[in-house]
Parts: sequence; structure tokens; C-alpha cells
Amino acid sequence: MSAYDDKTLGRLARQLGAVLVAQDATLTTAESCTGGFIAKIITDIDGSSQWFSSAVVTYSNRAKQRLLGLTDATLQQHGAVSEAVVSVMAESALQQDGASYAVAVSGIAGPAGGSEDKPVGTVWIGWAAAAQPTHSRRLVFDGDRDAVRRQTVVAALEGVLELAQ
Repeated sequence: MSAYDDKTLGRLARQLGAVLVAQDATLTTAESCTGGFIAKIITDIDGSSQWFSSAVVTYSNRAKQRLLGLTDATLQQHGAVSEAVVSVMAESALQQDGASYAVAVSGIAGPAGGSEDKPVGTVWIGWAAAAQPTHSRRLVFDGDRDAVRRQTVVAALEGVLELAQ
């Protein structure tokens, strides 16, 4: 069993939910490598509609362009797994939804797809909030595809918690 099983992830999401409810705040997500896993963990919680607003899964570059306004130039210059891309994803999701907070993830969960510059397990996460600068972080996780995705969910939710507190 993973150190980040669904029960553990759920506890983290409930903790975040309590903080957001206390602020009368909402969250939106823009997910690539997690394929909606962040939204799934959140919506497994009864009552999460009080604080979780929406999610968009933009797995392909085309979807990132069509749904989140990323330009071909940004994707070509930086690649889908980059600070520039998750920043635009988070900011666009925040603006389109009108939520209080947004988190965006893009990464290489594996087992294939890595490179010397961006090995398997590389994930960029971006966090946005109204009237605050967007923050992003590059992380490199170990493990198989599921482990990388679960660690991404944890880092994404912990980052929203940090931003909201």
C-alpha cells in the first residue's frame, strides 16, 4: 500500500476543505499528469461542493491551448512540463472559474516520456490566488506512475493549504 493511499489523501483534502470553508473560499484545479485525480480526491468528500468549484483536465497540448489559452509559442519554447505552462494553467483556471484559489499540475508520470532535462517523475505545480503572485515549484518524485501521481496530489493540496493559511 502506498504511503499516500486514498484515506491519507482524503484526510489532507478534508483539512484543506476546513480551511477554505472557514474563509468562504473556493478552489479550482487544472490538471494534466494527474488526469483529474486531485478533483477525484476532493469530490470523494461529502460536502466538498461548499469549497470545490471546478476542474479541467487538459492532458493534451491541444486541450491546454483550447481550454486554458496556452499559446503554441509557450508550449514550443518551454514544453508542457514547465513553470511557464503551469503558471498560465493556474492563472487561466482562476480567472475562468472565479475561484479564490487555483492549482495546476503538469508532469511526466512515466514509465516512459522522460528526458535528461525532465526525467520521469518531474512535475511542475502552479498555485494562483486572486490579487497574489502566482507561485510554482518543480518537483521530482520517485516511484511508478501511481506513486508519482499520488505524490503530486499531496504536493498540490499542501501548496494550496500553505497559500490559504
